[in-house]
Amino acid sequence: MSDTLASLRADYDALVARGLSLDLTRGKPSKDQLDLANPLLGLDLGSDHTDRAGTDLRNYGGTDGVVELREIFSDLLGIPVPQLLAGGNASLTTMHDVVVHALLHGVPGSSGAWVGQDVAFLCPSPGYDRHFAITEALGIRMIPVAPLADGSLDLEAIETHLADPAVRGMWLVPLYANPTGAIVDEQTARALASMTAAAADFRIFWDNAYAVHHLTDEEFEPIDILGLAAEAGHPDRFFVFASTSKMTQAGAGVAFFGSSPANIAWYRTHSAVQTIGPDKLNQWRHARFFGDASGLRAHMRRHRNLLAPKFALVDRMLTDGLSGHATWTTPKGGYFVTLWAPEGTASRAVQLAKEAGVALTPAGAAFPYGTDPQDSVIRIAPSMPSISDLEAALEALVLCVLLAEAEKSA
Repeated sequence: MSDTLASLRADYDALVARGLSLDLTRGKPSKDQLDLANPLLGLDLGSDHTDRAGTDLRNYGGTDGVVELREIFSDLLGIPVPQLLAGGNASLTTMHDVVVHALLHGVPGSSGAWVGQDVAFLCPSPGYDRHFAITEALGIRMIPVAPLADGSLDLEAIETHLADPAVRGMWLVPLYANPTGAIVDEQTARALASMTAAAADFRIFWDNAYAVHHLTDEEFEPIDILGLAAEAGHPDRFFVFASTSKMTQAGAGVAFFGSSPANIAWYRTHSAVQTIGPDKLNQWRHARFFGDASGLRAHMRRHRNLLAPKFALVDRMLTDGLSGHATWTTPKGGYFVTLWAPEGTASRAVQLAKEAGVALTPAGAAFPYGTDPQDSVIRIAPSMPSISDLEAALEALVLCVLLAEAEKSA
């Protein structure tokens, strides 16, 4: 056994003896972040129960959602109000429903239901594990698409896959991607909007989960993807999703669905079977709490003040501990840092961390079917722990990556 390996194992034994119980698994807002929206819960609506559309918010109906809140998000997302619906608390639910509606009924431009056909989705990877969970659970074949060396989308590979008529969908987080923080620029967006697809009903699931979740003074604006798609002659190509889940109360927020007029009419038809109206009082509270798009942006800067020091700590500790051994992202927004450990060591490092009392997202989770071909990617979620707990967890993670590397080299 080398002196380095022996020393690392001794340090690891001391780490285990500390009996840590820390969690870096999910990108949950911290208590301090949730507290920012506590005034929302105490809003006195008084006798003001009717929105501008004339809907009594206490009653059934108003299936498109409260118009005042849709106007705020229309401004933020660049989507016309008539093409933007406000629903329940989770955009993931809306994504799942859209996929199910497509399987059962097809989408505008389909020759029929997708179910019973060979249906595949393109999955830029590393990507969002819950996206992949939806398609896997519903029996849709997933095709990983690795990024280019600079982290951008491999448009040539995507275009090649679109020649296959089985490819009917693609998952994409365009702004501060989960987990890499990558940003889709306008040139790339235009390419995606204009590409020829063998399947006339090809859809891109454009999940704008982090549209206003900036970590720096440089605040990127969401791209008018529906406008670009219409300009390119593929107006129905994009399904746009967003939510307030990491803005106010993660378990009691509002989800949004935006798309072309044809897609919105299609969604209304099928969602009408599921519901006769969302929680409009919650939507009304959100509209009152934010006030307008400027108020929402100011609220998100308060989130940034809490989050940015944690991301700075991640970068500092990885630089001090893993320079020359690993690489990682320094995102300008979103909720995650992606760490590329030495090839073939991520699973072992995550296992070592777990045994030392530090929970991480399973290695491979950011890839379809949970398989990272390089066994290298580890997702770090810094938002939930306190600064002191985050520092302890990162110290442990650095040691575990170094020990996994040393074991592999022994």
